[in-house]
Amino acid sequence: MSADTTTKTPEAAPEPPPGTASKKKAVMRGHRRLLTRRDRITLALMAGVPTVLHVALVWVTALASIALAFTTWDGIGFDSIQWVGLDNFKQLFTDNPQFWPAVQHNVVWFVVLILIPTPFGLFLAVQLDKKIRFSRVYQTAYFLPVVISMACIGFVWQLVYNPDTGLINSIIGANKPGHYIDWIGDPSLNLWAVLIAASWRHTGYMMILYLAGLKSVDPSLREAAALDGANEWQTFKSVIFPTLRPTNTVVLVVTIIESLRAFDLVFVFNKGAQGTELLSILVTNNIIGESSRIGYGSAIAVVLLVISLAVIIPYLVATFRKERRA
Repeated sequence: MSADTTTKTPEAAPEPPPGTASKKKAVMRGHRRLLTRRDRITLALMAGVPTVLHVALVWVTALASIALAFTTWDGIGFDSIQWVGLDNFKQLFTDNPQFWPAVQHNVVWFVVLILIPTPFGLFLAVQLDKKIRFSRVYQTAYFLPVVISMACIGFVWQLVYNPDTGLINSIIGANKPGHYIDWIGDPSLNLWAVLIAASWRHTGYMMILYLAGLKSVDPSLREAAALDGANEWQTFKSVIFPTLRPTNTVVLVVTIIESLRAFDLVFVFNKGAQGTELLSILVTNNIIGESSRIGYGSAIAVVLLVISLAVIIPYLVATFRKERRA
């Protein structure tokens, strides 16, 4: 019996149409190139424009202010800039009767903010962290002053402190002729009146910062403290508060910055006169005021910068060193 065997040869693969190979190579090159030319231009604009604006509006102006602090300039034409060396600083430290009161008021501003609204903001954060009813409503109510601009807060508190129709004088009966209490015009009262308004806003700011820190605390630490028989205060003092060290660093830096850059509220109240002088007010009055002493105002700004850096940098260095050791 014989079987016919036929040998089949494999059919040749069809030839690709012309141009297909070049298209595949182009696709492979496209895959290798992650960003097209248009993408690179878009990315360069998105990163470059903010960088240029930041350098031009922050670093260039800061360095220009430092340079102008050693000159005298009325702001009209660059030809009028004259180098005076340290004369602006000598005049500032010896001949300006408003400088040292302004420094004192900035220090008082910091002490008040760190001693009153900061602990109160921590207290509110601890209470809201207990997941009480309407917690979100309370958070919104306490944080609302932080969202409002300082100028608007100044106008609101001006109504509260009005000697004739203000809320405070109406409550205590000091809105009658001969019994007025001028909360804004009295040099012995106006600084504390402004600090109350600033503390009202600062409390909500501190509450949100501490509330964010409390949300990041490991729940197992609370459970371990409860198993050891610690009460609520002992748990907070020995377990919770030590874990808030990074938050405390942020709070201290923010409070220092807030106390040194305080301007809007005071300027709305009484333009920094009659007992509410601040370094930021002196800078503004000398640079854009009637005298237009840009060099002298820049010298005050440099002093303000040195004070802020002298306080913030050593504390941050010490804090980061402790964290690295830990």
